[in-house]
Amino acid sequence: MNLIDTHCHLDFEDFSEDLNAIIKRAQSAGVDKMITISTRMSKLSNLLKITDTYECVSCSVGVHPCEVGGEEGDVNIEDILIHADNPKVVGIGETGLDYFHDATNSKAQLDSFMVHIDAARKSKLPVIIHSRNADDDMAFILEREIKNRSFNGVLHCFTGSMALAEKAIELGLYISISGIITFKNARELIAVVERVPLNRLLIETDAPYLAPTPFRGKRNEPAYVTHTHKKLADIKKTSVEDFAKITRENSFRLFPKLNQDNQGSKLGLS
Repeated sequence: MNLIDTHCHLDFEDFSEDLNAIIKRAQSAGVDKMITISTRMSKLSNLLKITDTYECVSCSVGVHPCEVGGEEGDVNIEDILIHADNPKVVGIGETGLDYFHDATNSKAQLDSFMVHIDAARKSKLPVIIHSRNADDDMAFILEREIKNRSFNGVLHCFTGSMALAEKAIELGLYISISGIITFKNARELIAVVERVPLNRLLIETDAPYLAPTPFRGKRNEPAYVTHTHKKLADIKKTSVEDFAKITRENSFRLFPKLNQDNQGSKLGLS
């Protein structure tokens, strides 16, 4: 099985001491590609250094909605697009709306989201969407913007409503599922996954967060995506081998630059 962790944060301090070991464990577990996701433009150089060091790691470029403003300042489309041609930059974001952590800057989050969507259109890269406690606004914005001028993307670490999932699928977007699906209280999310077509599902860790059972409460890492993968295969009533092929094909369809070298297991460890 060759799995792809489509969303992790390998530049976070949690991995600073043992990143080589993290990458090696991922490969041993059958995770041969990882996308480390940008949350701050001011930290992008760290992500690019990681992708230069590890051939199996790609990245995105963008600013997380919780980082909008403050030290990051305004999000500038030129600063995003200047990196879009880098062969290791496969997506735009993560961006979106987060009303759980801070709804007071919703206007700034929306403005940033629009910049990222425009960058996705111009670069023809998919947008990586964060949505928390913002289902109604997210559904409205996605429908309006895609109908205005299309773009591709994924709702990552999905925990939203059935209505939001159905709207995303209707608009041609993908749904990515994290280790939350393995939690005992994941009944609503399981019900959503049961309705999502197989050709629209991705898997991720969101590491270092949201470690799946049996590692819940510990630091998450890309190797643990195998537990999410198995749980999803069970829910979708397919074999783990077939589900691995399906999610890999979905990942390549959404992130075509991931498949350009087709080298898979080569790590390029320093």
